[in-house]
Amino acid sequence: MSLALLAPLIFLVISFVFSMLGMGGSQLYIPILYWLGMNFKHEAIPLGLLLNVATSASAAVTYYRHGLIRVRLAIPFALAMIACAPIGAFINFQVSTKLVILVFALFTLAGSILAYTNWKPQKKVESKKAEIILGITAGSILGLVVGFAGRGGGAMVVPILLMSGLEAKAAAATSSFIVTCAAISGFLGHLPKAHFDPFLTAGTLLAVLIGSQAGSRLMAGKMKPRGVRYVFAGVLFLVAVLLLKDVFK
Repeated sequence: MSLALLAPLIFLVISFVFSMLGMGGSQLYIPILYWLGMNFKHEAIPLGLLLNVATSASAAVTYYRHGLIRVRLAIPFALAMIACAPIGAFINFQVSTKLVILVFALFTLAGSILAYTNWKPQKKVESKKAEIILGITAGSILGLVVGFAGRGGGAMVVPILLMSGLEAKAAAATSSFIVTCAAISGFLGHLPKAHFDPFLTAGTLLAVLIGSQAGSRLMAGKMKPRGVRYVFAGVLFLVAVLLLKDVFK
């Protein structure tokens, strides 16, 4: 089966699942495109980031219409993350990349456990001031780490939001907005040297838009809280395993 036919079918499924988590899916889009024969730097990464934007933005629209996005937390979080990512890319941290990826993996694994056990903090972040402080602080730190590590931080946004006391649906919805903003910034950075196959790009974009709309609507409307938690836990666990594989390979 040709790449133009196979990739959309695969990405339809990925976008369906990741849109329910408030994640864009680039951590799977990019390696899959590379494994299917695309140039990693100039083709797989730009297209993967574009699909990431489409997936998370499409889901964010659905979640916003259902009133699930915590806007006053999401905006400072996204802006701080975007502002600090370039700083992290230029600062010469005396820490190995594998150690940072290990932190990502452990944090994601913690999010999986929190979702599965339905853990709740004793004190939730609810006031306007607390949400703004959390958004700026967490966004800045995550932006620095993302910039240094050279990979998206979508898998870490959801655990942070769960730890702050957001319910699973609100965490997914708010994360989708944050991830969209960060993904747009990353995509624009790779755009000048990107090469796109028009047929493959159109086919995969259509696939992820369909998948993300189906997934986000199921999450926002029909999925029960327990089902949401189990989907969160399973996919976050899978992402953590993939990250740990990068560390120990």
